[in-house]
Amino acid sequence: MYKIVKKRQLNPTVTMMDIYAPLVAKKAQAGQFIILRADDDGERIPLTVAGYDRINGTVKIIFQVVGDSTMSLNDKKEGEYISDFVGPLGKPTETEGIRKVCIVGGGVGCAIALPVAQRFKELGAEVHSIIGFRNKDLVILEDEFRACSDRLTLMTDDGSYGTKGVVTAPLKEAIESGEKYDMVIAIGPLVMMKFVVATTKPYNVPTTVSMNPIMIDGTGMCGGCRLTVGGKTKFACVDGPDFNGFEVDFDEAMLRSTMYSDFERHEREEHCNLFKKEAE
Repeated sequence: MYKIVKKRQLNPTVTMMDIYAPLVAKKAQAGQFIILRADDDGERIPLTVAGYDRINGTVKIIFQVVGDSTMSLNDKKEGEYISDFVGPLGKPTETEGIRKVCIVGGGVGCAIALPVAQRFKELGAEVHSIIGFRNKDLVILEDEFRACSDRLTLMTDDGSYGTKGVVTAPLKEAIESGEKYDMVIAIGPLVMMKFVVATTKPYNVPTTVSMNPIMIDGTGMCGGCRLTVGGKTKFACVDGPDFNGFEVDFDEAMLRSTMYSDFERHEREEHCNLFKKEAE
């Protein structure tokens, strides 16, 4: 059992937790992920390591409440326990030789992008961060990004905070103004990462994307997280989650990501109905 040491709501749909898991905290690196189960009969949930404290033995996770399993996790309070917490899994983000990087995060993907930006800053790289949200109410981790970025640009779709527009607009502007990035790293919704790649590719700016497909065991044996990268089948849990964005088949990945949307909607509705009955 793994204790929830701290819990905080970042916005109406996104929650942050610090979990006491000293063995995971000891080895975790930026870009890796864990798989947890909220309860003994719960679904396996893959979540990126959003931070870690090796001294206190805690691992930070940030998740969006979107279905039955994340709703069950979100129901838990500080001091309570989750059943399983396995990791670190996947490969850490490559940092060697990168002196100037642009981190592009979208929505809850900023939770994944933040530790990557922090790691580059620790290594002495120049960090430019572009983060985007639908509106002001959904903004998360602004102060944390500001602390580890030499330049921070915050975008909202509706212009209610920061600059109105999409994340690719300031990225393209920076490249065309002469910024020479060793790497652009995009983390967020699939469609966002697809358009980031479409923005950087004409300028041949190396671009890494962090993929989060359907995942079950985290070892590559189930095959659920398969992607087509460079015309070959790859498994996000063991070959990634970071991949060369120029080589990812985003259309296929987006199609696969919707395979269980009807089932997920049904499970969410069942959870809400059960919670309502218990409250009554």
